[in-house]
Amino acid sequence: MTQSSHRAGRHFLQIPGPTNVPDRVLRAIDAPTIDHRGPTFQKLGQEVLEGIKTVFQTKNPVIIYSASGTGAWEAALVNTLSPGDKVLMVETGHFATLWKKMAVKLGLEPEFIPGDWRHGVNAAEIEARLVADIGHTFKAVCVVHNETSTGVTSDIEAVRKAIDRARHPALFMVDTISSLGSVDYRHDEWGVDVTVGGSQKGMMLPPGLSFNALSPKALAAHKLSKMPRMFWDWEDMLSANKSGFFPYTPATNLLYGLREALLMLHEEGLANVFSRHQRHAEATRRAVRAWGLEILCANPAEYSPALTAVMMPAGHDADKLRAVILAHFDMSLGMGLAKLQGKVFRIGHLGDFNDLTLMGTLAGVEMGFDVAGVPHQKGGVPAAMQHLAECARTCSAARMAA
Repeated sequence: MTQSSHRAGRHFLQIPGPTNVPDRVLRAIDAPTIDHRGPTFQKLGQEVLEGIKTVFQTKNPVIIYSASGTGAWEAALVNTLSPGDKVLMVETGHFATLWKKMAVKLGLEPEFIPGDWRHGVNAAEIEARLVADIGHTFKAVCVVHNETSTGVTSDIEAVRKAIDRARHPALFMVDTISSLGSVDYRHDEWGVDVTVGGSQKGMMLPPGLSFNALSPKALAAHKLSKMPRMFWDWEDMLSANKSGFFPYTPATNLLYGLREALLMLHEEGLANVFSRHQRHAEATRRAVRAWGLEILCANPAEYSPALTAVMMPAGHDADKLRAVILAHFDMSLGMGLAKLQGKVFRIGHLGDFNDLTLMGTLAGVEMGFDVAGVPHQKGGVPAAMQHLAECARTCSAARMAA
């Protein structure tokens, strides 16, 4: 075959974020930019500021930043803490590690509970650290809900109960960047003080928006915080947000996209969205097991509904496999990050994603194994198909019964 400069069909973007942006959202973004001080924008601002609360399952304020999730990390810390404050954090993977590094750079003193990158947060360990902190020197507990680098989802409700049993006043902060809109998350019910989120994963938007969902306790801490801030300041944001505006020029067209994404999530129903992600995650895991490969997450109770990290056979490089799959089948898979580089690849199954998209993804992986010479057993794709067909039959039977 001769070399071609055009590839037919759509690129398969199967990394765990940024995810595929639905056509409806793209069309919403593709609109004339409007006056961000005018009445049309005011209506848009009011709609998205109220609508975003439903995804966090909160009645409290949610702040929207024109920034990546990293910006929302920083906002959570600088709005509630003061220089030198101790923070309890947990090493669940690459992104938990980056949040800890940020805390150090900001002049905080994180205590980092070590982890093996295959398990989630150990609530009992957090409880023990807090019980031992008789002087209440820890001002916050910060954990990642769904660790994007490992495919491990931590039990946030269990952490809240651990903090309560320890009778510790520390703020509770949670990163939901790769779980928001994909995994059931309850900001109010689970007693979270600051929840961090991002636009480019389960929310089905391009990168560029991030969120802080707040609690009354977090707002009280804000009044005492002595960290320097300007762009991130909650007070300025909340004051302008009361009337639907922002204190600076917002990402207007991304907010159009956010409004459409929220509509899509509610048209499907959040419970159905979460169920869909669970279905695709289980089908993916069945394929991995049928291939004879190992899932990085070691605890089935912590399997992520949003992505699956797959361990490579000994002596084989995940990045070489990813390169082969990209070259031959025009599909991007997530790389192993930091100490997992070359050892795992990550299959994203979140966002605007359906059964046939998953089957194309898994077929691309299995064909990639053959082309790259990666040892595996046949039958991963049929194993996933069988699970999806069973789910479809169950759904069909339930509809007929209703």
